[in-house]
Amino acid sequence: MFPPKIRAQFDTLLIEKNIPQSAHADYRKWLRYYLDFCHTYHFDNSKKESLPHFIKKLNDKRQTIGQQKQAHQAISIYYEVATELSKATEKISSDKKDEPPFSQHDSLKIKNADWTTVYEKLNAEIKIRHYSSRTLRSYTGWARQLQGFTKSKDPRLLTTIDVKDFSTFLAVKRKVSAASQNQAFNALLFFFRHVLKKDSGEIKDIPRAKRKPYIPVVLSREEIDAIVSALFHPYNLIVKMLYGCGLRLSECLNLRVQNFNFDPLILTVHDGKGKKDRTVPLPETLMPELKAQLETVKTVHDSDLAEGYAGTFLFDSLEKKYKNAA
Repeated sequence: MFPPKIRAQFDTLLIEKNIPQSAHADYRKWLRYYLDFCHTYHFDNSKKESLPHFIKKLNDKRQTIGQQKQAHQAISIYYEVATELSKATEKISSDKKDEPPFSQHDSLKIKNADWTTVYEKLNAEIKIRHYSSRTLRSYTGWARQLQGFTKSKDPRLLTTIDVKDFSTFLAVKRKVSAASQNQAFNALLFFFRHVLKKDSGEIKDIPRAKRKPYIPVVLSREEIDAIVSALFHPYNLIVKMLYGCGLRLSECLNLRVQNFNFDPLILTVHDGKGKKDRTVPLPETLMPELKAQLETVKTVHDSDLAEGYAGTFLFDSLEKKYKNAA
């Protein structure tokens, strides 16, 4: 993974050069491969003479012409970042010789500030509240986009105007959906309130995107039966559980033996959305398949024990708390 400062400026240039958002991950991937290549084969990653060697390596790896062109463009954008960082470093070095020490206010950078500490605080605030890993990825992603949009302005200098301009950019230039725009708003509201410790009152006044009325598609019983009949075990059982118990996919995949209570036909879902527990009725028609699945799992477990493989993965810190439970 490349340094946050390079990542921020690289993302900013991708936006300025109108690279499609869907291709940003690929461009970052080529840059990561290039930096690894230069480190492994002792090339200077800031020199353009290293690029032909990297492209030749991609050709040897049988990457397509289109992939090689995309990689070439990604590394060319990186050279612009490297040049700008080099100039900034030289300027800082020369300024330190002639200028008096900066005051605390003067040291705040309008751009190219280091956001590493900010992301560490964001990660801590999310985990303190026991929010899901998806929430952490989502909020971090929107914070990175704000960083790129403001050209890595020092977080302490961020204002409501930056958030308004960013929201306008998302709606007008990026043409994101109302749901994405509101997700970005909630992420930045959390970011200002809990990470930057700033008054979020003014941010609340920013206009929110209105979501269009959505009428969900509800499949008929016959359509559900047709879908299930086209699936093989165990996928058909998973779909039956989703449909019959009203589970989310992640909830179904995280079910364990102790979640099932066959006598009263009750299924207990632990740590659902919002880290809440709930109980749902088990369809009686699924009893034979569920019991057969448990017998299959027991057989696999016994086989593992016979081969000397024992244990399972435990959630969160249970592995440390109950060292012998796995």
